[in-house]
Amino acid sequence: MKLWKGRFSKAATSSADEFNASIGFDQRLYQEDIAGSIAHAKMLGKQGIISEDDASLIVKTLEEIRKDIKDGKVEFSVESEDIHMNIETILTQRIGDVGKKLHTARSRNDQVAVDFRLYLKKETGEIDKALQALTDTLVTLAKKHTDTIMPGYTHLQRAQPVTLAYHLLAYYQMFSRDRERFADCLKRIDRLPLGSGALAGTTYQTDRDFLAKELGFASVLPNGMDAVADRDFAIEFVECCAVTMMHLSRFCEELILWSSVEFNFIEIDDAFSTGSSIMPQKKNPDMAELIRGKSGRVYGDLMSLLTLCKGLPMAYNKDLQEDKEPTFDAADTVKASVSIFTEMISTMQVKTDNMEKAAKYGYMNATDAADYLVSKGIPFRDCHEIIGRIVLYCIGKGIAIEEMSMEEFKSFSDKFEEDIYEKIDIRNCIKAKKSKGSTSFESVAAQIAEIEG
Repeated sequence: MKLWKGRFSKAATSSADEFNASIGFDQRLYQEDIAGSIAHAKMLGKQGIISEDDASLIVKTLEEIRKDIKDGKVEFSVESEDIHMNIETILTQRIGDVGKKLHTARSRNDQVAVDFRLYLKKETGEIDKALQALTDTLVTLAKKHTDTIMPGYTHLQRAQPVTLAYHLLAYYQMFSRDRERFADCLKRIDRLPLGSGALAGTTYQTDRDFLAKELGFASVLPNGMDAVADRDFAIEFVECCAVTMMHLSRFCEELILWSSVEFNFIEIDDAFSTGSSIMPQKKNPDMAELIRGKSGRVYGDLMSLLTLCKGLPMAYNKDLQEDKEPTFDAADTVKASVSIFTEMISTMQVKTDNMEKAAKYGYMNATDAADYLVSKGIPFRDCHEIIGRIVLYCIGKGIAIEEMSMEEFKSFSDKFEEDIYEKIDIRNCIKAKKSKGSTSFESVAAQIAEIEG
């Protein structure tokens, strides 16, 4: 069924119909579209714009259509173009002219906007559940590894010793902020556009507050032109998806490195690895690599939306039909990536001995050695130079700082005493951290306690 047949004297070609149609992808909005139509029909009946009997029949039939679609009994038509007209066409086929009354006081412009917002409200909730499962898993792993010592890196060079728990809690904080971003984004998604008409409102005495309550929106968008013209809520949603994927990608990069022979810190479970078609010995971290790769895909979704909207004049333009696929893709990708990542890290084997062994090499106690001299009254900059010379000396001899004799220490500064050996012990280096939020065992325990409430 075409909506504009009264104005046109010539039918669209089949190729134009195919190119114009969005039913191939926007059919996933059928539940949201029907929910919006049911609320709209109830409002029309309540306001006396159509009869209560007609409204009840429309609502009843829409509920039947929803069930039939769910059960796979409905075949959508390209000729009907989109999910809105497909459902309206089916409705009219079943109840005749009464079905044609449903579109009174609305446009597809505000109809698709409410569908899209309802969909993103649901997706935001599902992503939050997935992220909560991930953060819960990170806390569980952190509690298991409060005593697991590993190198902390800057510039991918060994820097200072930390615990694995501390490292995991850093990612906990990142993903927690991702949850906060989605929650904040939801505030701007959760606003009703329905009732705006094509752009300028309607001549009918509608009740948009009733619609908002029926559909569970927190408030009503105050300007009809804005309500149908902008997709900043979708852009913001995909932006949140992109940031989440960035955090996942960073973690995956580390897991890929850690699972290599060169690091040998972890082993990813066989269920989340693949082999080689030619090299029998290979065990590849493919799930982690795929997640890392999919981050670029979601970045592309974000750029698509930004580019789509950047030059659009007010109000609605057909370009906005292209907003669904990148948004759907971003949501699907994030949900799948977070879920598989959570499963992957919950089953990985941590090689604690290898981590601690690595933490004992690389002069990561150098800063603590400098702090030792500071406690003896030497300015930090001078301490930094002294320890730098010690490190250079140790590199030349192929020894660790703690392997130096007291005589060797004294040759660099007479401030060194026997207690230097205790000061630069790797575990003591961790214990000694005093600042809030540090890697010390005490601080990590406090961080976990705060998370658990």
